[in-house]
Amino acid sequence: MFSISVFNNKGGVGKTTLSFHLAHALAALGKKVLVVDLDPQCNLTILSMDDAKIFDVWDAEDAYMDDFGDFECVDLDKRDRILSRSRSIHFLLKSTEDGQTDIAEAPPPVRIGMNIWILPGRLTLHSYEDKIGERWANSYKGDPLAIRTITQIRTLALRYAEEFDYDFIVYDTSPSLGMLNRVVLSMTDGFIVPCLPDKFSLYGIKNIGNALRKWKAEFDTITGLQSKQRRDLFPRKFVRFLGYTIYNARPYRQRPPLNKWDLATGHFNFAKEIPSTIKSSIPEEIRLHLNGSELDEPIGGTSVMHSHNTLPNVSQKYHAPIWELPDHPSLDQTDRNTVRVNRASYEGTYNGYVNFAEDVLSRIEKL
Repeated sequence: MFSISVFNNKGGVGKTTLSFHLAHALAALGKKVLVVDLDPQCNLTILSMDDAKIFDVWDAEDAYMDDFGDFECVDLDKRDRILSRSRSIHFLLKSTEDGQTDIAEAPPPVRIGMNIWILPGRLTLHSYEDKIGERWANSYKGDPLAIRTITQIRTLALRYAEEFDYDFIVYDTSPSLGMLNRVVLSMTDGFIVPCLPDKFSLYGIKNIGNALRKWKAEFDTITGLQSKQRRDLFPRKFVRFLGYTIYNARPYRQRPPLNKWDLATGHFNFAKEIPSTIKSSIPEEIRLHLNGSELDEPIGGTSVMHSHNTLPNVSQKYHAPIWELPDHPSLDQTDRNTVRVNRASYEGTYNGYVNFAEDVLSRIEKL
């Protein structure tokens, strides 16, 4: 199993849309994929599931999210019923948050397509981040609960990958550089940075680089102080950079193209600064496997670079990847007419995302 985080220290860059469609493209390539919503805003969950299914998951958990000890007191039949249904990622982490015994069962994830499943997010996940902060210092001392708290997301990922035979786990994250993302990114195998072609994304990359240097030093210290048994809870290598993509940029639409990425001049002027910003900001040791062209060029080239206009909005409405929408059975009459008239635009996104996913796979192979 290989885990991928999609992250930028800048909101509104398309992290959730990219995570969703990358996962579906990997699934289309025959890979078994689990997506995990680790953004407390739950955008990936909202994109993947309709409201009724989300509330069905959350409502069954509500009684135990203030004190997980209450779940230990329920009768076995009720416990089995709860664990036989899909549960949120926060519910799965709650026993660790409250210092309770881990649940022995792995509740089934929600199937959202062929070869693809999700562990839904939950709006309460911020409380797990608070616990990471409270226990962080004790991890240097080898405190078992502190170590369990900072490694539990990885432990759950490995458990689900083994039990359900996943090839990839894709994490959607918030734009924060807080404790939760410190743990998620540091224990992921590889990460992708989606960027808008603007100054804010350049600053986001600089912030990521500075954070990664600090986080790696901390994790090297923490793991070096652990016994071999506890060290095995951590990944053997720190996270590696898989590359960047420019997302939702405006095409210039001139023939011949004005520049190599066919971008409006204002967007291209910022976009061409991204590779040099990466080289000066992202620590060299976590990007050494990438050659010069892989650092200079976006993942998949221009395959997902240009704006999809309103296509992602329709995707969210029907909880399906863009390319599946023309034949989606639940399209209402208004959308059916609009989508089918523009069938080529919708279906054309498939090749773009598959090209993107194939480039991701080629970069992973180098690891």
